[in-house]
Amino acid sequence: MASPNDLFDAARTASGKSYSPYSKFPVGAAILAADGAIYTGANVENLAYPEGICAEGVAIGQMVMGGTTSIKAVAVYAPRLALCPPCGGCRQKLAEFSDAGTEVYLCDDTGVRETVTVGALLPHAFETENIG
Repeated sequence: MASPNDLFDAARTASGKSYSPYSKFPVGAAILAADGAIYTGANVENLAYPEGICAEGVAIGQMVMGGTTSIKAVAVYAPRLALCPPCGGCRQKLAEFSDAGTEVYLCDDTGVRETVTVGALLPHAFETENIG
């Protein structure tokens, strides 16, 4: 099984593929899925703000296209920020495919600096059992 450091390495590599010519703020994300695979993503900006796609959303799309829908852990890395937690929209996206205890690794250039959970990031996430 992949370690937090494996996810950090994958997120850092993914950030190098970011398309961020406007903000100059690359972000990479790496998801460990239930099937043991690692899926990565980088942010993709668009001149028509806010029509870009966050790194976490790209990684989730890769995971879904890979045939699985369950996140076991995720790492987020941005080289221009000491720690880069997921934005509000990405917190809900992560909650859709994980549970409150899923670990989120916030990384800097040296590796994982802080570990939080999806539940701590978004304590009152929309849950499918509440919609009906």
